[in-house]
Amino acid sequence: MSSHREAPEIAKDPAADSTDLYAFISPDSPGTVTLIANYIPLQAPAAGPNFYEFGDDILYEIHIDNNGDGLAEVTYQFTFHSENTIPTTFLYNDGPIESLTSANWNRRQLYSVARVDGRHSTLLGQNLVCPPCNIGPLSTPNYAALAASAVYSLGSGRSVFVGQRAEAFFVDLGAIFDLGDLRPIANLHATFGSPALAASPGVNSTAQVNVSSICIQVPISDLGANGGVPTSSSAVGSSVGIWTAASRRKARVLTTDGGAGVETGPYVQVSRMGNPLFNEVLVPLSQKDEWNAQPPGKDSAYANGVAHPEFSSLLNVLYPGAFPNLAAYTKPRADLEAILLTGIPAGVVSSTFSTLTGTTQADMLRLNLAIPPAATPNPLGVIGGDVAGFPNGRRIIDDVVTIELMALAGATIPLVDKTFTPDAAIADVKDGVTGAGLTFLPTFPYLGTPYSGYSVPA
Repeated sequence: MSSHREAPEIAKDPAADSTDLYAFISPDSPGTVTLIANYIPLQAPAAGPNFYEFGDDILYEIHIDNNGDGLAEVTYQFTFHSENTIPTTFLYNDGPIESLTSANWNRRQLYSVARVDGRHSTLLGQNLVCPPCNIGPLSTPNYAALAASAVYSLGSGRSVFVGQRAEAFFVDLGAIFDLGDLRPIANLHATFGSPALAASPGVNSTAQVNVSSICIQVPISDLGANGGVPTSSSAVGSSVGIWTAASRRKARVLTTDGGAGVETGPYVQVSRMGNPLFNEVLVPLSQKDEWNAQPPGKDSAYANGVAHPEFSSLLNVLYPGAFPNLAAYTKPRADLEAILLTGIPAGVVSSTFSTLTGTTQADMLRLNLAIPPAATPNPLGVIGGDVAGFPNGRRIIDDVVTIELMALAGATIPLVDKTFTPDAAIADVKDGVTGAGLTFLPTFPYLGTPYSGYSVPA
């Protein structure tokens, strides 16, 4: 999860924790955009008897800015309600769940989805069913088919799926948060008096865990300004900014019956996410909770962490002598400001590529609606020569950890400052995890079948 447990308060509230956001032109339906917002991080597949579900008391949203002001012009809203259909059992299910209407399934969750455009809200679907979690071969004997039946058409070229999926984000959390230890070059790490480390392959900390996904596929015209479909990939206005958020009611009164209590007042945002790892790596710990409560249009207050990223300044300390050119570079990081806060202007990467949304500094995942899917995708995205990949949107195959580590180490500085020469060690700046072994679906919702508790013990 590229933004899980990244702030003190949201770490205590996993149901509202925005972990990942994906946005890409659908490879099998290139007239549409797929948006995926993940929540509830690091789900152990065997975590019963109360399995994972979205918060009935949380408003989940996917926002789109199509005029560059850092505010939402289009929003997809998701709300949930859960029910127990067999009140006499302690079990999630008392027999096989072979359909979404199975009488054996006790704890169900349903949801509604609406599209908000300006002040107008359109209900696209209601009482749609989330599939159960993948429990095991006796409880969910044909899970792939069961989950597939939870893909709904919303009309007008829109589809939706909401439910548990296999985690697609891959990262060596255990090493990176151990003082920036990158296992492939651990032998170069300072270690600060500890025994020397040996170089080794990366370890995927998110292997065989699940996540809860909100997936919606919509026509490009749903997102474009004034319902348009951009055709020039270099034009300002061809790119939109996207972020996801979760909000709770302002006031909650607990009751003595053990229920959820009574909630009232307006919704207050408690989590958001645009670019992967933004709040996790670039915002000081003292400001992370505040950042989660703000709209992207106020991100100029946090821009100093992008212009002068702490991790970049530490690289030559963590790996003595390996990054002398980066250590000597004192200019503000205009490359990162463009990539993360305004979008990349045409002419920086190529004359036909841009993710520019305007001058407003805002952490949004930017997607150029005029760039088609790549015939042969490269997980390194734009750094790897594939302009259909991150930071042009984000596909589920994109290796965003390696991309962002390389950018922080200076790989993208020459795009805006030809006098800078990247350090030779930049080729080895990676966590060593490639996503090998992950399985995806060829069609919507693309994320793979979640791991079952029977197959992956807790």
